[in-house]
Amino acid sequence: MSTTSSPANGAKRFLPRIGSPAYHVMLAGVAIFILGPLGGISAAFMNFSIGFFIGGQVLAGILGSVVTLPYGPEGKHGANYMQTMAASVAGMCGMGVIVQSMVWLGLPEPATWKLILYFMCIGMFGVGVGMLYTPIVVDKMQLAFPSGLAVANILRALTDKKLLKRSIAKLGGGMLGGYLGGLAALKITAIEALGVSTSTFGAGMIVGARIAIPALVVGLIGEWMKPYFISIGWLETGAPFRKIGFIIALGMILGAAIVDIGLILIQAVRRLRSQRDEVVAAPEDWKRVNNVRLVLWIIFWGAGLVIVGSEVLHQPVFFLVVAVLLCLLFVLVNGISIGISDSNPISSAFVMTVFILASLGLKDPGIGLMCAAIVLIACSEGGDMQQDRSTGWRLGTNRVMQFRYQVIGIAMGAVLAVGLAKIFMSAYPVLRADQFSQHVAGAQQWQSAMTYKFVGALKGITNPKAHVMTALQIGIALGLVTEIIRKLLKRNQRYRQFADSSRSGRVTDFLVDAVILPSPYASSFGGFVELNTLYWWGGGGVLASVFDTVQARRQASANNSAGGEIPSDMSTMSLVGGGLIAGDSLAALSVGIYGLLRTLL
Repeated sequence: MSTTSSPANGAKRFLPRIGSPAYHVMLAGVAIFILGPLGGISAAFMNFSIGFFIGGQVLAGILGSVVTLPYGPEGKHGANYMQTMAASVAGMCGMGVIVQSMVWLGLPEPATWKLILYFMCIGMFGVGVGMLYTPIVVDKMQLAFPSGLAVANILRALTDKKLLKRSIAKLGGGMLGGYLGGLAALKITAIEALGVSTSTFGAGMIVGARIAIPALVVGLIGEWMKPYFISIGWLETGAPFRKIGFIIALGMILGAAIVDIGLILIQAVRRLRSQRDEVVAAPEDWKRVNNVRLVLWIIFWGAGLVIVGSEVLHQPVFFLVVAVLLCLLFVLVNGISIGISDSNPISSAFVMTVFILASLGLKDPGIGLMCAAIVLIACSEGGDMQQDRSTGWRLGTNRVMQFRYQVIGIAMGAVLAVGLAKIFMSAYPVLRADQFSQHVAGAQQWQSAMTYKFVGALKGITNPKAHVMTALQIGIALGLVTEIIRKLLKRNQRYRQFADSSRSGRVTDFLVDAVILPSPYASSFGGFVELNTLYWWGGGGVLASVFDTVQARRQASANNSAGGEIPSDMSTMSLVGGGLIAGDSLAALSVGIYGLLRTLL
């Protein structure tokens, strides 16, 4: 009998057989009652206090691998199932800011069960759309998904003794540094003012300088252009560049996505023509998905959320349908952004949805909130789906089983999202005060930046601004033209020979990717975040690229290709970077639990 189907010695003999019903009950129980709520508290705390939250994948991956450690290397799949479910719970909990936005806008709060049902329908629809795009962003484009890579490395390292010995110091050192740095950034005002983000630095280390530098360049250009934007009325005096930059950045992603989606469709048509008389090889078993059932799932939950939204929450069907259709666009665009930069611009997707609905005649902020919430939650959970599939792609985890774990997490997460929102706002009354319309004393530790952005956009629909759509059009044009030129240049044979054959060619190619003609997916990140964050992002990328270059030269001079036992994507920088992300997640969890318990007890 194989070791993967029968417990052997030690702790393993007391655990259920891999694949048995008891095995899945054990994994689901740990994920939904322990790992999920822990990540959910962390996500809710961060969104209420700071205005963004760190995904729960990395934290859940670490804790989940402890449970499956006795199973050996095959335990990585069980740990992956647990982190998938727990991350869904955590992601939904971060959506509690929708409830806070209702309070700030002075809207009547619907019954708890109505909100839970609505959130669940959106989440189920979102993961279906996310799964639909998995073959594009994961299999075809093979994007990095930094947090997905970090989780894969953690699960491989913590469930394989050989890999554990080779990687524990790097991973553990990164986690310690991430924890201390994250704790300091959350609790020490002077360090918080510096914009320290160990998870951002770690993500930069994973993606490297070619991806990290372009965002910093855009951020610096935006800072330089602020006086001009103020002079033409696109920015108020003192406002950060990202207040208009995120619109341009979102357009850049859309423009680049138009090119890539078009090429994918052309390639698909060509492949269908060439394979008419060929026998198409069946995909590997772990990749196999019933596409008919998946499409039916999306249609069912899409129709369900429109019915719930109109019949239970009394929202206009037209705007609900438009929001559902926008999800088909934004889940793909945001998924590409996550794959490139580890950033899911869900608040930008929310704001853009509000602007689009306003251009179609929306005047009521309450309707805008409930309809844009569809895009917000769908992008959050659809992005998690793609991130989790990137981890599964590296590990060879069964996609259908992973999908089942995720949808169970959505159901639990919908309950916790509404419940935690009410608990936090009850424990901290300052969270109920509208910071957008008035100065609120004692709100320094509860900036609720995401809620602030939502309420600002919703209040702005009564006074629409034409320059927003102009900025979006400029961004689309920039992304479209840039991506076309990049595609033509990178496919030019003479350029490729020049870039590969000489030192000057490699330097030129680096400058093209990092500064002169960077990927819109990478550079757009500079429009979503503050400049301080971009310094850490760029610093991590530069450090990783310099380290990898030095290491490559050392190995070449020593004629040594050591490290063959470790997968190629488990480099020193990816392990340390993943550890930093994990440590930052643990710091947020620690602070969140401490703050909540101190208030409740």
